[in-house]
Amino acid sequence: MNCNEHFLSDCLVFTLFNEKNNIQSQHGTNYWIPFSEEEVGAQDNFESHFMHDFIMGKVKEEKPQQEGAIQDLFTEQEAQTPDGNSFTPTEPLEFSQEAQAVLDAGRELWRYYHKQAGANPNASYYDIKMHFQGTKTTKNGKVQMNSTSEDATYNALLADLRQSMKLLAAHIEPKVYDYGFLKK
Repeated sequence: MNCNEHFLSDCLVFTLFNEKNNIQSQHGTNYWIPFSEEEVGAQDNFESHFMHDFIMGKVKEEKPQQEGAIQDLFTEQEAQTPDGNSFTPTEPLEFSQEAQAVLDAGRELWRYYHKQAGANPNASYYDIKMHFQGTKTTKNGKVQMNSTSEDATYNALLADLRQSMKLLAAHIEPKVYDYGFLKK
């Protein structure tokens, strides 16, 4: 795997566990669960295995069925990188140590969540935080997530995940400039 591919894999992990990730299962199928049910001890099956399958290199690209057939926007052309390679991995993604630490910390958080009574098998990272932290209503009448939880185990797991994310961010940051996404 080249450095660029490591960078892309690491950015995917950063995106999945970023505090700004607002994916919620209440808005539809959660396609962004990076783990299998077995890994996290889920009480029921997930509706989607897309992200886990993507990470494991098991997503199959659909090819147009016949020449000249009407295709949707996404199957008219194969998604490819500038060098002609497919965006869809055919082997498991490889991650830096920093990204693997984030995945490991995230898996522990998911495991703890799935031990809770009534855990939603399709819970997103946001849903899990909401479960433990709850909500409050602001003076303006807006409902927002509390910033803390009274569950000490959850707080420790979240702190581990956040610390791993800081290390991953520091690992990714120089490459953001090297690859020209941002200018210094």
